[in-house]
Formats: sequence, structure tokens, C-alpha cells
Amino acid sequence: MKVIATDLPEVLLIEPKVFGDARGFFMESWNRKTFAGLGLDLDFVQDNHSRSGKGVLRGLHYQLHQPQGKLVRVSSGAVYDVAVDLRRSSPRFGKWTGHELSAENHHMLWIPPGFGHGFVVLSDTADFLYKATEYYAPEHERCVRWNDPAIGIAWPLDGEPALSGKDKVGSLLQGAEVYP
Repeated sequence: MKVIATDLPEVLLIEPKVFGDARGFFMESWNRKTFAGLGLDLDFVQDNHSRSGKGVLRGLHYQLHQPQGKLVRVSSGAVYDVAVDLRRSSPRFGKWTGHELSAENHHMLWIPPGFGHGFVVLSDTADFLYKATEYYAPEHERCVRWNDPAIGIAWPLDGEPALSGKDKVGSLLQGAEVYP
């Protein structure tokens, strides 16, 4: 595995070793010992899988209590994946990093607790997989608006995205409940 630095030092882009031939490919997407050797000694409690169509934007989600660390990847299609630092005490509060994750490039992104997360689908459909370090707790889930000008994410969009009801009414960063 190769770890690639992002604009936010805690958020890591991970490039797994992919072994391919005429039959297809093999890659190890999770190995506790390998990740611990990279400084990521993680304990995942939940795996999630979502499928979305082109232009669907999900996010920016986080859990204020029981914050989740997420290891995300795409098994089919492509997304533009974004993490935003939501730790008010951080010198990078409100800063973001974005990366294309696809079935073709096999990249994964580690998003630690304390960060908001979202993605937009670039392909006709995308299967998005993520491992979480905490259980989903809807009563603690919060959402910062995907297009908050204070954050200024440069989403690669053609027109308006397809949003859920909760994503349409997400909070602006200035008034959002965030981490200390």
C-alpha cells in the first residue's frame, strides 16, 4: 500500500497494490496488520454499501457524538470524494480536500473522526463502499451544506446535484454544531 498525502494531513489517500492480468485483478482492500504498519490501527464495526446515479451528491455528513472514521472506496463507477475539517480547534477548520475515487484507480480515502464527508457521483452509477469505526447513530448525525461558500468546495458538477431532503437543508458552517 502506498499512502499519499492530502491537503489535510489527517486525511490519507491510499493506493493499494493491485495485481492484474488478462483474467482481471486482485487487491487487498483491508488488512489490519498492513494498515497498522501505516500508522492506522483501526477497529471497524460497520461496513456500508450505497449505489447512486450520476449527479447524486451525498453530504456533508458527520456524527457529533460517536464520531465515525471512514475508509471509503468505489467498486463500480467513479465519485469525487470530499472531507472537510470540522474541528473548531484545528488550524485547518473549514478546509477541505477532494479526490476522485473509482473502480479504475482503486484508490481509497481514510477520513478520521472530526471530519465531514461527502461525495458526488461522476459516472452513470457508482457503488460506494465504506468501513466505519463507529456505528451509525442517526440521532447524532449532522449535515453541513454541500455548497457553503465559507468552505468553497469545487465540486465537479454540470448543473444542480440530486440531493436528499436532509442534504438540501444542511447547516452553514458558521452556525453548525461541530467538534471542539
